[in-house]
Amino acid sequence: MNATAAVRGAVGAVLILALWETLARGLALPAYTLPAVSQILAAVAEHRSVLQAAALVTGFEALTGYVIGALAGIGVATLLILARPLRAGALPLLLAINSVPVVAWSPLVLLWFGMGVASKIVMVALAVGFTVFLSALAGFDRVDRRSVDLMRSFGAGRFGIFWRLRLPAALPLIAAGLRVATVRSLIVAIVTEMLGAYGGLGWIIYQSVTLIDFVQVWAAILVASMLSLAFFGLVGALERRLIFWR
Repeated sequence: MNATAAVRGAVGAVLILALWETLARGLALPAYTLPAVSQILAAVAEHRSVLQAAALVTGFEALTGYVIGALAGIGVATLLILARPLRAGALPLLLAINSVPVVAWSPLVLLWFGMGVASKIVMVALAVGFTVFLSALAGFDRVDRRSVDLMRSFGAGRFGIFWRLRLPAALPLIAAGLRVATVRSLIVAIVTEMLGAYGGLGWIIYQSVTLIDFVQVWAAILVASMLSLAFFGLVGALERRLIFWR
């Protein structure tokens, strides 16, 4: 992102927040409908220690599950490429599991792994794993068949073709899947916390709703949004640095 785009984005965000503040104040909207931006920021400042601790819990769950899921997704896609006989049987099963919304697995995962951080990590790993798996598999399959035949004519084996041809070709798609997975990781972690947890931003949102403290709900949402943007930006920066030939 160049400087001009960054400035335009910042100006756009300021204008939206100013319009939000004006509407909330001018129409005297109740907090459960739309609190003013200043109210939300005041709640963040007032409860910053609680929100910071919750953000650390949610961030740990999301990051740990993200790493596990990304490695698993790339690993399974690699296995299906290198061991072609497994693909015909394993791929339909994996796609069938992926067709079920991730949140639908939450009750079982909470039952098996408890209400602590382990269940949240498992849920995030499932969501991220399938996203990265599909991106990696599509990337590995995008190589030109003639290039594969050419490398085989020079004596390259299956692993050599994968390492020198399929993996470099797949990296842009894998990176795209990793970027999409950053947002999914935070969403799944927060939703699972709302279904059962001892801490985290999702737990704060659920508790605030039961206490009818909607400004606190928005404060937690704001912190979650900032955490998600930071995570997305970090992965994007790593992508631009590592996949420099794009």
